[in-house]
Amino acid sequence: MKILFAGGGSGGHIFPIIAVAREIRRIYPSIKDGDLPASKKSLEFFYIGPKDDFERIFLSQEGIKVKEIFAGKIRRYLGLKSITQTLIDLFIKTPVGFFQSFFYIFFLSPDLVFSKGGFGSVPSVLAAWILQIPIFLHESDIAPGLANRFLSGFALEIFTSFSATEYFSVKKMILAGNPIRNEILEGTKDIAKFLFQITGEKPVVLILGGSQGAKRINNVVLEILPDLLADLEVIHQAGVNNFEQVQKEVNVMLEKNQKKYYHLFPFFKEDKLKYAYKISDFVVSRAGSGSIFEIAALGKPSILIPLPGSAQNHQVKNAYSYARNGSCLAIEEANLTPHFFLERLNYFFAHPRELEKMREAALEFAKPMAAKVIAGYIVSYLTK
Repeated sequence: MKILFAGGGSGGHIFPIIAVAREIRRIYPSIKDGDLPASKKSLEFFYIGPKDDFERIFLSQEGIKVKEIFAGKIRRYLGLKSITQTLIDLFIKTPVGFFQSFFYIFFLSPDLVFSKGGFGSVPSVLAAWILQIPIFLHESDIAPGLANRFLSGFALEIFTSFSATEYFSVKKMILAGNPIRNEILEGTKDIAKFLFQITGEKPVVLILGGSQGAKRINNVVLEILPDLLADLEVIHQAGVNNFEQVQKEVNVMLEKNQKKYYHLFPFFKEDKLKYAYKISDFVVSRAGSGSIFEIAALGKPSILIPLPGSAQNHQVKNAYSYARNGSCLAIEEANLTPHFFLERLNYFFAHPRELEKMREAALEFAKPMAAKVIAGYIVSYLTK
């Protein structure tokens, strides 16, 4: 059985693919060989997307064979350079990527295509449709991106993360949640305390800015850091590009006795992220769907700070949808002032019952079985 994954553009596309692939591997051996035709007794995973070292490394580690193609991107900001790049992408890169995908899929002959969206998925999904390969989409956000909006007409089914997902036909939607890696839920506090050198003297706040970090969040944290550390211990993922600058500023502003309460990192891979989540009492994060569903599955109270200007304003919509039942506090970046942020954190820790309500609401919202649900649906479709 050959399953082709498609996508490209961010880790928000890759990690759900990894989660689904892992669950398919868990489910597939339980099917008796006698129940399958000879052509489907083996299981192989492939991926098509634009060149991205981050994606290639993570997917290859999962035994997913990667094929790189050209893919075009529509830029929403004005300017001669962006318009020129968009035209080149639409009329050169995307057609080239389509023909690359077509020949690759033709000779591979996958049984099914599972697409996570993003501009990198367009050429391969179109090629798969022409070759009459069944196509399934997954949409992470409440407001679908342009790629999935366009490709939805070619899909048999569309798995969604939010119940109020916009745009798609209700007849095609299957509410599953955003697939998260089960391994993220498996951290232990004892190992986490040792790994991060947590003192255990104060509540722990985990601040996440994504692989590239979030300069605005970093700046707010740095402005109030000594005050923040008066009552809290902080684990801070500042981003690969921002790490050295943040470290230099921290070394200047913090006294020696304060530094033991501040733990700075550029980026958390899965083997560390699960422990950072486990030891934390509170999470501050952007409002990408992947982060939201991880935070919810772990039952962590949180403050979400949506990325301004995200496509279709999806992070703002994600954050407010998640906050609706009291799972988190959503603060738009325009309203993110250092002292307001500090006051909100102090308020929550001064009111334990509020934190407990947020934990309960987060767990109520969570869909930790999303990857298993999607994997089960795919395996059932292919083995029926």
